Amino acid sequence: MTTQAADALLQKATRLDADDPLARYRGLFVGAVTELSYLDGNSLGRPLKRTAGDITTFIQEGWGGRLIRGWDEEWLDMPQAIGDQLGRAVLGAAAGQTIIADSTTVVLYKLIRAALAAVGDPARTEIVVDTDNFPTDRYLVEGIAREEGLTLRWIEADPASGVHLEQVRQALGPATAVVLLSHVAYRSGHLADLPAITAAVHDAGGLVVWDLCHSAGSVELQLDEWNVDFAAGCTYKYLNGGPGSPAFAYVNDRHLSGLAQPIWGWMGRKDAFEMGPGYEPAAGIRGFLSGTPAIFGMIAMRGTLDLIEEVSMAAIRQKSRQLTAYALELHDAWLAPAGVMLATPRDPDRRGGHITVDHPAFREVTAALWERDVIPDFRAPQGIRIGLSPLSTGFAELHRGMAAIRDLLPGV
Repeated sequence: MTTQAADALLQKATRLDADDPLARYRGLFVGAVTELSYLDGNSLGRPLKRTAGDITTFIQEGWGGRLIRGWDEEWLDMPQAIGDQLGRAVLGAAAGQTIIADSTTVVLYKLIRAALAAVGDPARTEIVVDTDNFPTDRYLVEGIAREEGLTLRWIEADPASGVHLEQVRQALGPATAVVLLSHVAYRSGHLADLPAITAAVHDAGGLVVWDLCHSAGSVELQLDEWNVDFAAGCTYKYLNGGPGSPAFAYVNDRHLSGLAQPIWGWMGRKDAFEMGPGYEPAAGIRGFLSGTPAIFGMIAMRGTLDLIEEVSMAAIRQKSRQLTAYALELHDAWLAPAGVMLATPRDPDRRGGHITVDHPAFREVTAALWERDVIPDFRAPQGIRIGLSPLSTGFAELHRGMAAIRDLLPGV
């Protein structure tokens, strides 16, 4: 590459940062305005600076000041209150359908089992899942199929192109009960056609559980409008809830009446503090709770939800598309000539908030990058995932990170 071409790429990053309407929000995140290049926001988001104050206030005034009274005064209502805010700001979901609950794995287990119960047809004995879905999703349906004597129907997914509508249609049939898919593929960043796939599954008589872990907070969603049945997602990626922050569950209102989830715990009981015999689930989405809510994680994510409501998911998605487009431009200019392969769709309408690039040296390159304060993540067998969080990632930061990958490639 000529010096002039290299200068043009850097000038473009500078121009994109200058023109970015979200650039002023970067300073709200801890460590975002430094020389460190953080390209893993789709694994763990940066904390907001206000989070330290929010948690300190909670410790001193809520936990330390109100003590056990805090449960009655606020904490018991937080799973649904923050769930409603998340639904409004991020999911396109009306109130009363989203709740903050357990880990993603536990939430998905509850939703898959609830979906199977909602189908209610003993002739529907198949769960459809794809071979490249996130491990938790695959392991869960394997376990549930074993528990319930069901059959798994696997969609053979190309890790670089994801699951497409026609593949789903071919897997559907009169035995289809539940389909479990990820909206954004965790490896490639492929963005599935959620509305069309959901409609196809419904036409075949089945229900869909969507994993939104890599789309909630980076891709616009309209779960109510798209007639989604069930959805789950984590909150430590684009929602910045912190390591291990609790996941959310979405259940469309049309399924809530009379629907039970399989993990009966005291917090999901109609009258949790009666402590009486027998289990009667709480009405509505609260019945999808099981144990004591994780208050710290909900406090941490509240700041990001406030920020998303201020900014709008439309603006966040626009910057996400710009970031991934610039990442592809850098890949084509710097990495492709060195033998790096793109494992992400080029079509921006089929691409989420991260890209993946493949090269046999990337396991060793990733370790060296971390030593240089350039932090992507490695995905076996040979992928580097470039995760771009629109509220906290800048274009010059992305430029620095991609340049470091280029410089560490053997033979470059």
